[in-house]
Amino acid sequence: MKKLLLLLILLLPIFLLAQGPGPCTPTLININLDQYPSETTWDIQDTLGNVIISGGPYSNVPNYEPQFIVNCLPPGELSFTIYDLYGDGLEGSIWGGQDGSYYVMQCGDTLVYGDSANFGYDTTHVFISAPCPPPPPVPGCLDDDYLEYNPLANIDDSSCVTLIVYGCTDSTMYNYDSLANSMDNIAQCTYDLILHDLIGNGWIATTLEIYQEDDTTSFTMTNGGFNQAFTIDLYAPAPVSAKLFISQQAQFTAVECGFTLIAPNGDTAITVQPPFIIPFYMYEGFTYCGNICEEIVYGCLDTLAFNYVDSANTADDCFYYPGCISPAYLQYHVDTANAYYTDINIEDSCGTLAMFGCTDSTAFNYDTTANVDNGGCLPVVMGCMDGFAFNYNVLANTPDTCIPFIYGCTNVTALNYDILANTDDNSCIFPIFGCMDPLALNFSPQANVDDGSCIDVVYGCTDATMFNYDPLANVDNGSCIPFVYGCTDSTAFNYNPLANADNNSCVPYIYGCTDPSALNYSAQANTEDFSCIAYVYGCMDSLALNYDSLANTDNGSCITIVVGCMDQSAYNFNANANIDNPLSCRYSAGCVTGDSIPYWLNDPCYAWVIDIDNYCCDNEWDNICQATYDYCDGTWSGPLPVRIKNNIVIYPNPANQLININEKVDVEIYNNLGDVLISEKQVNVLDVSKISPGAYIIRIKHNNSYIYKQIIKK
Repeated sequence: MKKLLLLLILLLPIFLLAQGPGPCTPTLININLDQYPSETTWDIQDTLGNVIISGGPYSNVPNYEPQFIVNCLPPGELSFTIYDLYGDGLEGSIWGGQDGSYYVMQCGDTLVYGDSANFGYDTTHVFISAPCPPPPPVPGCLDDDYLEYNPLANIDDSSCVTLIVYGCTDSTMYNYDSLANSMDNIAQCTYDLILHDLIGNGWIATTLEIYQEDDTTSFTMTNGGFNQAFTIDLYAPAPVSAKLFISQQAQFTAVECGFTLIAPNGDTAITVQPPFIIPFYMYEGFTYCGNICEEIVYGCLDTLAFNYVDSANTADDCFYYPGCISPAYLQYHVDTANAYYTDINIEDSCGTLAMFGCTDSTAFNYDTTANVDNGGCLPVVMGCMDGFAFNYNVLANTPDTCIPFIYGCTNVTALNYDILANTDDNSCIFPIFGCMDPLALNFSPQANVDDGSCIDVVYGCTDATMFNYDPLANVDNGSCIPFVYGCTDSTAFNYNPLANADNNSCVPYIYGCTDPSALNYSAQANTEDFSCIAYVYGCMDSLALNYDSLANTDNGSCITIVVGCMDQSAYNFNANANIDNPLSCRYSAGCVTGDSIPYWLNDPCYAWVIDIDNYCCDNEWDNICQATYDYCDGTWSGPLPVRIKNNIVIYPNPANQLININEKVDVEIYNNLGDVLISEKQVNVLDVSKISPGAYIIRIKHNNSYIYKQIIKK
């Protein structure tokens, strides 16, 4: 498709020039031939039957070869007709081949679908050729450095947010990058391309083209065998496509061809085995060269270790002392005896079984057959081994002198100590020191030796936890008074008259408002002084529209004063204003000169001029209009210009006494009820001083026609 679009772009200027002057739309005509290309012709005609473009027959092209024709067609209704000389359309399948098809495309749309191959001798499709519409706006991120990038977008909508961070995003890999949000794929690698031949005689006049981006690479079999291998460098990850081209010479041997495109990891991107290949058909695939992620390889990373693994990237146990690791063998114990502690076993390093026992020849239990000392050697112990003797030694293993038992008191501190006894018979009488005075507080009837410790009796409260505890008393007389803790300061807020022990809890009186719902509530106060102030919510900003002088708590309701014109009929009505300034309102007269040109309707002289002279509002503001305005304004000097063609001017209006008319005319004045109040003929000054103030209608007869105007009597 890329080659087709490139062909369309390259050839379009040529066809535009060939088309001549006038608008036209680039058009692609695609004819997919069957195995009888010489039978097919086609043309495109306008509504008058004029042939704009035609093609075929295709006598010198290979069977099935697609035909692409680019042209620029004029707008309007056109008809596409395809013909078959034999009368079987493009239905090659009825003769054992493949069906053909045809399409007409403009602006990315297919206008003619030729999917039905059995059209007989001919078939016609009517379609409308029209200029290509501009592409619709597609908002999105236009920067491909961001995750939000939309390749279809053509209008930036500021949706680019997340910068792409490439890295290994597989958390199971050794070099996983937690900051990465896009897998860093390997951009290019070498693929294996294998060309197949079903018969084994190679390819003739046949070529396979591989397309990727703007690169095209051609391959053909040259070895005459069943398979021939090639290598090709491809970008990844990216689309890849392939197409088999044949000449007319090879159209009957194309079914023998095939190919397989294989990735470095063994995955097949595209494969078509003979005899199923279709010449000129675009086969699509997708390349993948892997990514930068590295598998976790466990092993010892210390180059000094016995089991160092140079391919490892993740630490595992290291071993430094190879040898015999089994304590059942002599070699293990020889190593440990020499401070060599084996941490990994080596095959055939254990030879002699260990014989455990006492290897000390001076020990009581020396074992001549042992080769590994078990730490159980017993020393020779001389002593009496007679269990009935006084000096029997249970630990002795070699006999020595025995001594008989002599019973008596053997304690030198006892009153009846026997110096000859070697075995105590529990007859010792020990001295018991104490007070032997029965009248003393601490008299001890068990004492047999007075130690001078007698204490006289002293009565009082002996409970140290009591308020009146007497440290000199040794006999409690029931007079104890318990402690009552509290504030003993009679001037304090929490004075306790029952307390006898001050606990430093006194709190002074703190006067204030104790009501939590009051504005001036004091959390420190403990005594109400009746100063509480209730909350009054409102706007406290004196510059605000709704300022409340009684409020003491601002509730955020303040409204900013906005002064402006609040008359909705005014030109400069301000919907946000909340204070009306009627003097600021400007009103449009709705005249052809436009709003405020030359004056606002607020201007009384301007209102008077356009009232007495409609020309000034309905047509233009000319010199007569301005002179009339200046007359009203008091700045006019000289005679007033006269408007011709019945342009009667009445002034002043409003008037107090006299009304001037720029020509002598017949005039009548009516009230709102239609009553005639004044009637004069051929006058140019009218006295209105005797009629009441208000609005009246004046009728003027001029040149056999009547003019009606409104006047105001002040």
